[in-house]
Amino acid sequence: MVAAQPASMHKVGQAPRPAVNAPRPAQGQKQGIGPKANQEHLAQWMNRHSNLPLAEQQHALENEPGFRDLPSQTQQRMRDRLTQLNNMTPEQRRRILERTEAIEHLTPTQRQQWHGAMEQYSGLPEDRRRMVARAFRDLREMPQPQRQAILNSDRFRGQFSDQERNTISDLLAVEPYLPVRRPNDGPSFGK
Repeated sequence: MVAAQPASMHKVGQAPRPAVNAPRPAQGQKQGIGPKANQEHLAQWMNRHSNLPLAEQQHALENEPGFRDLPSQTQQRMRDRLTQLNNMTPEQRRRILERTEAIEHLTPTQRQQWHGAMEQYSGLPEDRRRMVARAFRDLREMPQPQRQAILNSDRFRGQFSDQERNTISDLLAVEPYLPVRRPNDGPSFGK
């Protein structure tokens, strides 16, 4: 989905997870991930269209340059993502938009590493995904030396497979963290 989106609709409606089935560029071809100079970011598009009802947002999406050139499955996925964004609370939508924006600012190498880690993560059984997600959340709040010590500990190695530890490490290496907010923190406080 990322590589084949219309220029002015880059990442519109994309949920926190990347589209795993996005078309891959042919060998030797430059990967089209990340915003181009003339592309509008998701947050900008949503802000411009936030005063419209969902049906009119859908219509605006369908009239974006290049939208009709996308495969029908990609078009539907983008419509569905837009609906999901509209069904979220303002706080949930803000977090998604911030995270999407942060992902857009990763280098191509970091983005590729992040996409690979997310593909590995999504391939895990549900119970293991929960464990990996919990470990990731706990580790991302720690200072780097402490994080590394835990990742290399015998206990952690006994709890997680090599693939799971690699997934956690890859996500920690490139994850565009949002500020970690605690209940008593003000709106701008974070890590």
